[in-house]
Amino acid sequence: MPTARRSRTVAAPPERVWDVVADPHHLPRWWPRVTRVEAVTDEHFTEVLATQDGRSLRADFRVVASRAPERRAWEQDLEGTPFERVFAASSTEVKLLREGEGTRVTLVMRQRLRGSARMGGFMVRRATGRVLEEALQALEALHGP
Repeated sequence: MPTARRSRTVAAPPERVWDVVADPHHLPRWWPRVTRVEAVTDEHFTEVLATQDGRSLRADFRVVASRAPERRAWEQDLEGTPFERVFAASSTEVKLLREGEGTRVTLVMRQRLRGSARMGGFMVRRATGRVLEEALQALEALHGP
């Protein structure tokens, strides 16, 4: 299962970072290509993503773990979506660890590819790594000095 992992220290305590990463309404502020979030409950949320050609694409997620202010994880609901052709499973995890006066943020995405897409695992891992870097950069900017 291709896994991408990136970490960065941001200049804010874990509780402040948690306020952003644990609330799906904040995803447009820090997660790449998310333009808005809908249908938020404690267990589910829907991202509306902007595609490169300007269209919108919806992605539904289920929260699978949440332990304040340390860890939040969610899985994408793939069945019946365009993502189902490429992914058999896709999950995201955010880990927060106090580091001095800041927080070490680690983002992990695990994606199990389906069918012929499995041959492109290294490309998926590289592209996912870029997404994680963008997300960390945005989180750092939100919590900067």
